[in-house]
Amino acid sequence: MLFVFALGASTALTGFLANDYIHDRSVDKLRDDERRIGVLIRSAPQTINSDQFETMLGPPLGTMGLDEDDHILFAIGTSAGREYELARLAKNADPGEIMETGDDVVAVLITTPGMRITYSDRGTDDVARMILVNDPNVDRNTVVGFIGSMATIAFVSVIVLMALGLVVLHIGLRPLTEMAQAADAIAEGSRDERLPVSNRGTETDMLAAATNRAFDAQARAEDRARTFAADASHELRTPLATISGWLELYRQGGLGGDDVEQVFVRIEDEVGRIRLLVEELGLLARLDTGRPLNSHPLDLATLAESVVEDARVIYSSLDITLDTPPDGLPVLGDEARLQQVLRNLVGNAVQHNPPGTQVGLTLYHRGDEACVDVIDNGSGIPAADIPRLFDRFWRAEASRSRAYGGSGLGLAIVQAIVRAHGGRVTVNSEVGRGTTVTLHLPTARL
Repeated sequence: MLFVFALGASTALTGFLANDYIHDRSVDKLRDDERRIGVLIRSAPQTINSDQFETMLGPPLGTMGLDEDDHILFAIGTSAGREYELARLAKNADPGEIMETGDDVVAVLITTPGMRITYSDRGTDDVARMILVNDPNVDRNTVVGFIGSMATIAFVSVIVLMALGLVVLHIGLRPLTEMAQAADAIAEGSRDERLPVSNRGTETDMLAAATNRAFDAQARAEDRARTFAADASHELRTPLATISGWLELYRQGGLGGDDVEQVFVRIEDEVGRIRLLVEELGLLARLDTGRPLNSHPLDLATLAESVVEDARVIYSSLDITLDTPPDGLPVLGDEARLQQVLRNLVGNAVQHNPPGTQVGLTLYHRGDEACVDVIDNGSGIPAADIPRLFDRFWRAEASRSRAYGGSGLGLAIVQAIVRAHGGRVTVNSEVGRGTTVTLHLPTARL
């Protein structure tokens, strides 16, 4: 529709401009002939043969002569048939004024004193005034015919283009139809279905590839959600089963008076595990939603000293060292959460390694980052397990079993807290030589 509208508008504009051009060219031709005759008359009184005069002016010009009383003497060429209309217009016109008849013929009135025109079939006329006439309709009809031909060609071209456009659209939209069918299959539950992608590199292929990546990300998120739900239920099922077993044994009278206190201690331990798990899940949920932390300037070195002092009291048999820069390590963060990060990392280094493992914390500046290395010389982590260290509820068979009492959320919480502070966590480990976990946090001015 836009193409047809533009084509019609351009055709109309072309016709309008062509009409103005033809009219202006006709007037220019009259002015040129007016100057030629004026030069001829000013040179001397002239006697001109009518045939020679008509040939000198040429088509589509015409001439009309008037005597001193405005009687029509002759009408040659274009003026023939318009004598009376031209004579009427000449009565109210000044010499050199452009006149226009009802059928768009243009004319100009000039005075010709001393001009005589002779005829082969009759005598001689003394011409006092002369009207030069030009008919632009001759050229206009040619242009109108040309525009009509172009309009016909354009109309046929539009029809052909519309037909070709329908065919091209049908072919071009075929991949979209296939994509819609694949999307419907995915919506109905097909997890392996993906949108078709060809090797042509078109915009449709780019859209399909991007959509497939989104579907893959959604599938991974769904897998993580299912795994998370299964792991969470499993973690809760163990302490709940223990509590239920002891309560059932108590209800059946299988416990004596001396055993009840011990049973309640066991139940309290399992409730504590459940409470810890719920608190950790709640913390991860809050961090996932991007809730702002209670951030303020603090010295990470002072925080690390506090964590190391507590660890030395709890694990008095271990050698836990601390190396901090003399000017401290200023950061902007939540003190309680960063302390939880350091406690988790130190606790992991102690609990998931053999007795006698040495643990050290090294704090330092690196560019615009405040870095903390938590280093141990323990058993190390296999390279295949490192990418999954921060997965929720994931445990390595050897070093992270439930025998240590952990929930499998410690490192996931560490990563979530550090990311909430705009930082990152990296792990370097080698089996048999130990592990280094590094915190990278933005520095701040205290």
